[in-house]
Amino acid sequence: MIDPVELAKGLFGRGFNRFVGVPCSHLDGLIQELSGNGRYVAAANEGAAVSIAAGAQLSGARACVLIQNSGLGNMINPLTSLLMPFRISVLVLMTLRGWPDPTSDEPQHTVMGRTTIALLDEIGLPHWTLDPQAPSLKPMLGFVEEGLEQGLPTFVLVPRGAISAPKREAPASAWTTPDALAHLIPFLADRTVFATTGYISRHLHALSDRACAFYMQGAMGHALALALGAAVSSPEERVVVLDGDGALLMHLGTASTVGAVHPANLVHVLFDNGAYESTGGQPTTSSTVNWPALAQSVGYRATFECRNRDELSLLGAEALDTEGPVLLILKVGIGSGKPPSRATAALEPVELTHRFAGRATLGA
Repeated sequence: MIDPVELAKGLFGRGFNRFVGVPCSHLDGLIQELSGNGRYVAAANEGAAVSIAAGAQLSGARACVLIQNSGLGNMINPLTSLLMPFRISVLVLMTLRGWPDPTSDEPQHTVMGRTTIALLDEIGLPHWTLDPQAPSLKPMLGFVEEGLEQGLPTFVLVPRGAISAPKREAPASAWTTPDALAHLIPFLADRTVFATTGYISRHLHALSDRACAFYMQGAMGHALALALGAAVSSPEERVVVLDGDGALLMHLGTASTVGAVHPANLVHVLFDNGAYESTGGQPTTSSTVNWPALAQSVGYRATFECRNRDELSLLGAEALDTEGPVLLILKVGIGSGKPPSRATAALEPVELTHRFAGRATLGA
C-alpha cells in the first residue's frame, strides 16, 4: 500500500503544484495531504476538474486531476474536444472502481469497471496502472513524464486500496442527515421520491423503504433531473427529490431547467452538510452558496430553510404542500458511525426499477 505523503512528495518533486478533483474515498488520504498544503481545489464535477487543470497548465503550472473512474464520462468531452486537439497535457490520477472484477464492487461500477481501460485505449490516452506493492514510484513518475511530453493527458490508474488513508475524526453533530430524514419522512406520505446517490438513499431505504422511492447509487448529480422528468410526465403526482449539496453542485445547471419548466408538483429537498460525506467528509463549496437567492434567481416559486427538528416540524408540511418548484434546505452536520447498507444489498437494481415503475398498482 502506498503512503499518500510519499506520493505527494513524489509529485511535488516532479513539479506538480496544482491539484484539482472530485473526491473518491480511495484518494482520501492524498486529498487530505494536498489540502493541508493548500494545493487542492474541489471541483464541482470531473469535466470541470480537468478543465481547471488545463487552465492551470496553460498558465505555467503543472496540474494533476484526482477522480474515480465512475466520473470518466463527465471528462470525455473536455478531454477529446479541448485537451487533446490543443495538446494540453495534465496528469490524471483515477481510481479503478469495478476493476478487475466488476462483481467485487457495487453494481453502479460494473460497466465502467470493465470498460475504463478499453475506453482510454480507444481514445488514445496513455495510462499506467499503479502497483501497490511496487518498491518505488520512480517507474510510474517516469511514465508520466513520457506521456506528458507527448502533449497528452496522461492517466495513472489506482486500484482500490492502493493508497492508504488515515482515519478522520468525525465531528460531533446533534442534527445529521438521518435525524432530519427521520423527521421529514412523515411529511412524504405516499409521494414519489427520488433519493440521490450517497448516504441519503441508504438512510431513506433503512428508515422507510417504499415502492414509490427510487434509490440512486451512481450518476451523482442527476437526481434532480430524474425528478424533473417524472414531474413533467406525471403532473398529477407530487414528486420529491432528496438531494445533497455536493450532488446538486455537480450539475447545478439542472436547477435552472427546473425553474424554466416550472413544475408545480416538484419539491426539491436539499440536505446541506457542507461535505462529501460518503467519500470521507471532504468539504464541498456550499459554504459560499446562498441557496435561497440561487433558487429564486433561477425561478423556484418558494424556498424554506430549516436548521433543526423544531423548524422542520413547523415548516415541513407547508414546504411539501406549497406549489412548486419548491426548495426546502435542511442544514445538517456530518454524521458518525457506520452507514446502513445500500438498497441494492436487498434488491437488484432492475428489481428496484420494476418495483418503482409499478408503484401506482403496488402502492407505497
